[in-house]
Amino acid sequence: MRTALVIGAAGQIGRPTVRALAADGWEVTAASRGGGRDAGWPDRVRAVRLDREDDAALTELVGDGVDLVVDMVAFTREHGRQLANLSGRVGSAVVISSGAVYEDEEGRSFDTQAEPDGWPRYPGPVKETDRTLAPGDATYGTRKVRLERDLLALGEALPTTLLRASAVHGPYCRTPRELYFVKRIFDGRRRRVLAFDGESRFNPASARNLAELVRLAAARPGSRVLNGADPDCPTVAEIGTMIDALMGVETETVLVPGPPPAETVGDTPWSLPYPFVFDMSAAERELGYKPVTTYADALPETVEWLTARLREHDWETGFPKMVASYTTGLFDYAAEDVWLASRAAQL
Repeated sequence: MRTALVIGAAGQIGRPTVRALAADGWEVTAASRGGGRDAGWPDRVRAVRLDREDDAALTELVGDGVDLVVDMVAFTREHGRQLANLSGRVGSAVVISSGAVYEDEEGRSFDTQAEPDGWPRYPGPVKETDRTLAPGDATYGTRKVRLERDLLALGEALPTTLLRASAVHGPYCRTPRELYFVKRIFDGRRRRVLAFDGESRFNPASARNLAELVRLAAARPGSRVLNGADPDCPTVAEIGTMIDALMGVETETVLVPGPPPAETVGDTPWSLPYPFVFDMSAAERELGYKPVTTYADALPETVEWLTARLREHDWETGFPKMVASYTTGLFDYAAEDVWLASRAAQL
């Protein structure tokens, strides 16, 4: 039986990946910091504790060798070195990367958003052959590029598929974008302000679609980079409407042409002035990939999970990484009310 080690197995992408590999006949060791199990995993899945930063523990877990390592939590050059040191004892690897590696023809990327006119502009769906940032240690994106290049340089010594995931969604997400709308409904907000006329499109990626990509790449090892995103890419206004329908409410949407009118008003985790959409033809061509779900079909599961979590915790306790990631504030209702009152006075 083929053997697989999944690092970061208890996370958002790890859970469906373990299920997909096990269903495909792999003998899976699911490693995570807490060593927990998912209720959907078959009993034969072995769940173990692993501190990713502990070289000796990772080496011991690989033991005499495994056919596959799937790494959900590789972020730094040091993590790439850890995987490289396993060459010879690992048949192939699949590593999650990020769409944050891309830059446009003018050198704009997600790293430059805070600068004047710093938003990236892509003429069409982003392809794996498009420009990327220079490798480095300064930002999340540059670190991912360095990791990608170091792993691809291993070639046949460790064939590695790197999956550039877009805006990942699904249960167990630590920074769920959908929380923006779900919490507002919980808080009784029945008006929302959306910048860029609510037309922002930030290609989502279901954790289940990413798991399918991992499954297919595991069966066809190679040194490659592939995009990972859903086949549908709704606008932020459409996402808000879908969540309203799932939660049985109606919300008035106030559209603003252009950027957020105030620092904490009209901005969302999807808000971009220009579309960020992935081309998935390479995965279809190289792996025979077909998505197992769409954003619309996967959304009810996400909303149900978020709703249950908000009933048990306040959002700061339930999603601490979300708090840290969006330091400008996602739920500044006072500032929003001031802006709406000012707007009403001008009409």
